[in-house]
Amino acid sequence: MMIQQRAIGYIFVLAISLLLSCNEVQGRTKLSYLEDLELEKQLKLLNKPAVKSIKTEYGDIYDCVNFYQQPAFDHPLLQNHTFHPQMKPTLPIVKEYSDESITGWPLGRGVGCPKGTVPIRRTTKDDLIRQRLMPPAEDVSFSTSFSYGNNLSNKVTFPSKGYKLAIVQTENNPSNKFGGAGMVTAIYTSRVKGQQNSACRLKIQKGSENIQVGWRVDPTLYGDGRSRLYTHFLAGKNQCFNTQCPGFVIVNTDIPLDFVYSPVTQRGSKDAWVDKMYITRDIVNGNWWLLLTRNQTQVGFWPKQIFDELNDFASTIEWGGVVYSPPGVLEPPMGSSFFPIGDTRYDAYCRNIGTIDDNGQETEAGNLIPYMTNPDLYKVVDAPSEGSSFKHSVFYGGPGESIEV
Repeated sequence: MMIQQRAIGYIFVLAISLLLSCNEVQGRTKLSYLEDLELEKQLKLLNKPAVKSIKTEYGDIYDCVNFYQQPAFDHPLLQNHTFHPQMKPTLPIVKEYSDESITGWPLGRGVGCPKGTVPIRRTTKDDLIRQRLMPPAEDVSFSTSFSYGNNLSNKVTFPSKGYKLAIVQTENNPSNKFGGAGMVTAIYTSRVKGQQNSACRLKIQKGSENIQVGWRVDPTLYGDGRSRLYTHFLAGKNQCFNTQCPGFVIVNTDIPLDFVYSPVTQRGSKDAWVDKMYITRDIVNGNWWLLLTRNQTQVGFWPKQIFDELNDFASTIEWGGVVYSPPGVLEPPMGSSFFPIGDTRYDAYCRNIGTIDDNGQETEAGNLIPYMTNPDLYKVVDAPSEGSSFKHSVFYGGPGESIEV
């Protein structure tokens, strides 16, 4: 009888723990008085005074914050900055392509922020509660156990902390000098649940520091299952998404770093919804700029001075898909949720991929190395241009361990 009572007690405690965990993922866990006060303090630091606020059809509220009061300038290395709202990068002309169907921005329809302000997504208490469950930072370097080439029969492993990759990468040579890179990516909405996430990204890296841009479905980060623009940077010991920590300086009045992509690509449709993304180095001052769309619209930049290793050039570039699932949870779908077949109508892809050299000139990506953490779940195919109008392309994706596709 005692053993039965004890067993019942354990089951009760486990059930309560699971319930609380479920509530936490949804941002509804009950807080103590002191925890609530601490969150309120964080919100006051994160949410700057707004000149104007805009609520989107998806329920997001973007505050139009004075340029000089944006979160970037809380960074201790930017206290004495000389940046201003009219800043533009010094860049050679980047190649343009006219065949894209660029998906829309929530603030890019004539209802953006006033001149001299920038859009910052308002952080809520639920956001902070959910983000307590954010996974650890992704490993920045690969094990030598990775195999090169498109040999899908070779399984490769490394301590991924829950992340799975299907990417292509330039040779990891410390002497490489890249001034950035670009891609056109088809936007999909991968089905994820709980703490899972699924993304496509362009990533530049040197040593332990990196900058990423892409689209991402991440309920823990955003509180929904929509595809959104995302950025991430790792500089020294500081790393975060979008504007969650100081670092990225926004100059654009219409484009926030976490807007919802709508519409998105439907597998098999003749119409692909895409965005064009660049991370490129200012050839005069070394700041890293984020440019979007075929017109290379300037969104903002990561200042050179916040980096130790990326304060010069990048040594590695990466394109493709990445997913995350916590221990014991099935792996989520990646990209279109299907293995690539080399057809832009059916595959998730990065195309027109190119690198930028140390003189600021864009060139098509050369020989690339495919990496697949688990080819049974996710695959990547490197497709050099060979005369294609899409230039160098990368097809990636997979069903993961999802029962539904």
